[in-house]
Amino acid sequence: MSEQLSGKRVAILATHGFEESELAEPRRALRDAGATVDIVSPESGSIKAWAGNDWGGSYPVDRPLTEAQESDYDALVVPGGVMNPDTLRINEAAIRFTRSFFKAEKPVASICHGPWVLINAEVVKGRRMTSWPSVSLDLRNAGALWVDEEVVVDNGLITSRKPGDLQAFNAKLMEEIREGEHAGQHA
Repeated sequence: MSEQLSGKRVAILATHGFEESELAEPRRALRDAGATVDIVSPESGSIKAWAGNDWGGSYPVDRPLTEAQESDYDALVVPGGVMNPDTLRINEAAIRFTRSFFKAEKPVASICHGPWVLINAEVVKGRRMTSWPSVSLDLRNAGALWVDEEVVVDNGLITSRKPGDLQAFNAKLMEEIREGEHAGQHA
């Protein structure tokens, strides 16, 4: 299992206030499968996690968003938390970076409130997705078909609702990365 994603590179787009488990667990699973994983952020140095009801650990930024390009990666992960996607969804560089993965037909995974970034990137219309329940109306209003399921995969777009879904989320993320580009992925 440790080599199933060997040679693959994955970007995790995050800033302060990401839900710690939604970054740490996918990163660990991807690394355990042999992928190289970079935390990409509009911030430099390190970013601070949110862990349940309080601030969590600090995570070093591997690549500033200003230096990151979709062509350097095979997939994108957008963790949730409330603060993280709320900040990223109004950052034009983060929106362009996110949209570029859809244009390149590469796998994109988002969990919890992370789909807010996808809504602002205008890539959810016609897609079957899930999220934290409070984001469901936002997704519907943006044209997505929202469903309440542990993990949803729609042509390379992987979404889940909450940290309790991470095992299924991680399994589908790795499966979609192994499959590679998806012609149904679109911007």
